[in-house]
Amino acid sequence: MILHTVHEKHEKARKMDEEILHREECYQRQGAVFDVYREMGCGFLEAVYQECLGNELLKRGISFVAHQELKLFYKGEALRQTYIPDFICYGSIIVEIKALSAITGAHKTQVLNYLKATEMRLGLLVNFGCYPKATVERIVL
Repeated sequence: MILHTVHEKHEKARKMDEEILHREECYQRQGAVFDVYREMGCGFLEAVYQECLGNELLKRGISFVAHQELKLFYKGEALRQTYIPDFICYGSIIVEIKALSAITGAHKTQVLNYLKATEMRLGLLVNFGCYPKATVERIVL
């Protein structure tokens, strides 16, 4: 009976790992975010954190594209307006950076719109403006 319970717990943990979208890739990016925050702290402009995070991602060998223009469509027709997220990592994860005292619903909606525009499923909303630590919020479409 005890072996069966241990096996059930292990199986449940394995299923949770499978259910969390891009789990390992997110951990890698979160580590990079927290290293940038430990080094720089709070109070810089968003552009400073973008550059630092880009450098940290490169050092860690994390595949990314910065400021890639995303085309938008309306009823199948391309629009002139575009979206430009801060980073797209591994070709499948949007990373949007903020340096604000608080994240609002509008910021989360921005990431959701990026996800809809790209048909990607996972976005990370990173805020370096919080004290005493940076925050990373997973947004799944």
